[in-house]
Amino acid sequence: MAEMIEQYGENKKITGSYDKALAVKCINGTFVGKKKDGVLMFKGIPFVGRQPVGDLRWKAPVDFVPDDGVYEAYFNGKTACQADGDVSANYVRGEDCLYLNIWKAEGTAEKKPVMVWIHGGAFETGGSLEYNGHNLVKENPEVIVVVIAYRVAALGFLHLSHLSDGADYPDSQNLGLLDQLAALKWVHENIAAFGGDPDNVTIFGESAGAASCTMLPLIKGSHKYFKRVIAQSGAPAQTQSTEEAIAFTNEIMASLGCKTVADLLKIDAEKFTNAVADLFGLFKTFQVRTIPERDGKILPLDPWAAYASGAAKDIAFLHGCNKDEMNTFAGIFGAEYWDAWAKDRKTKKFATLPEKEQALVESYCNDLGGEDWERTARLFSQSWFIAPQIRLSEEQSKAGGKSYTYYFRVESSVPMIKSGHAIEVTAVFNNTEDTTLSGRVFDATFTKTMRKMWVQFAKTGNPSLSADISPDGKAKEWPLYETKNKWVMALDEFDIHPEKEASLKIVDWERSYLLTKYYCL
Repeated sequence: MAEMIEQYGENKKITGSYDKALAVKCINGTFVGKKKDGVLMFKGIPFVGRQPVGDLRWKAPVDFVPDDGVYEAYFNGKTACQADGDVSANYVRGEDCLYLNIWKAEGTAEKKPVMVWIHGGAFETGGSLEYNGHNLVKENPEVIVVVIAYRVAALGFLHLSHLSDGADYPDSQNLGLLDQLAALKWVHENIAAFGGDPDNVTIFGESAGAASCTMLPLIKGSHKYFKRVIAQSGAPAQTQSTEEAIAFTNEIMASLGCKTVADLLKIDAEKFTNAVADLFGLFKTFQVRTIPERDGKILPLDPWAAYASGAAKDIAFLHGCNKDEMNTFAGIFGAEYWDAWAKDRKTKKFATLPEKEQALVESYCNDLGGEDWERTARLFSQSWFIAPQIRLSEEQSKAGGKSYTYYFRVESSVPMIKSGHAIEVTAVFNNTEDTTLSGRVFDATFTKTMRKMWVQFAKTGNPSLSADISPDGKAKEWPLYETKNKWVMALDEFDIHPEKEASLKIVDWERSYLLTKYYCL
């Protein structure tokens, strides 16, 4: 995004003198950072004991171990192996990618709320490089921001246990999520040394990062590492069944001429990743196949049922979606490519729906009006992002949990994108000079208010703003979503206000909400 391809460097062990004011002693080493404008930043801190290379490929992350050494924390860790396309892929890539970055304001204040960002990228691309927490912390010095990395694509999400030698790889289908959990464990056990409160951690993310934030609460033992979730355009809908995961693996094996995990291990990581991308890559085919698996072990077979039963009712949620989510992809790919993709996707996916539901979905599309690409963009916005967010609000509310729900409606000036996927991310990080998706700089008071709500939620569990801390001097009361009135905060550029879902018409309760039960259609 804004501050892009920086010079790559490897953090080295320090054997001589160093600035103690820039050093923080952690369990696995003392890390020496840098300072800029009153903000200390620590980059490339390993959160595992061994990086997942060699015989650790497709293995669960290894716990970090005590270390009395002193190390530089100047440079970003490598980007996880992935094909070209995402900005992070322009950085040095490697399997040794499990590192995190930290930003904190200068000073000695203790027990600050901690916000841990999980990046997006369809679980296939992306990395920590794109997200610079400096401006967010400079504006809001009362919080500490952490950005974590995790394995993506087929090195992070590939079912292997069904293969003849796959018994030793029981977690390979959800390694990216386990990496995230390992990072959160490191934060829990080390963030106090930076002045953070390990008992007041909020995980936040967008797209696959947001989906991760909604899946992590469903993993056994995760709740001790965080108490709040901010999920921007992502939900448990971005998962696949074991049958789908196995079929994906088998297609890869056949294409590569491999029969065993041992065969796969002989293939160079870059060559393997590119070969899979050629078949199914996000930027080549937009198939979205390397996603977490509802395996019944790490993730429940039915995440919605887990939420309905109260699996995350002790976790407070702030989450929502953008009005025109899939317009971002239609705008990037162009109408002609989008129409071909949407037609193929509908043929393969919607044909599996019961006949009555197919008719309901078709009537929904027909009533939308506009060009073909606009109708299908709206349809897939509903099935992938919008309806799942509302269902998450419903299930959390029914289970007795807290859900603060938003609907982002600010529009980009880039043709076709409108209020599309990810256009709000730069506003959250206060990196507003990056207008790649937005096409323009959003109103400064609006973006500052949005950030203040996020920070206030991380601090207190309630994103409402009193007049004295609201950037425009006006109180912003954000009511909880509940199943009767279904309150949602409309994030409009010059009018942030709560409104009932019935008047916002976020979902069609008969014709689009039903798609949530079919996951990532």
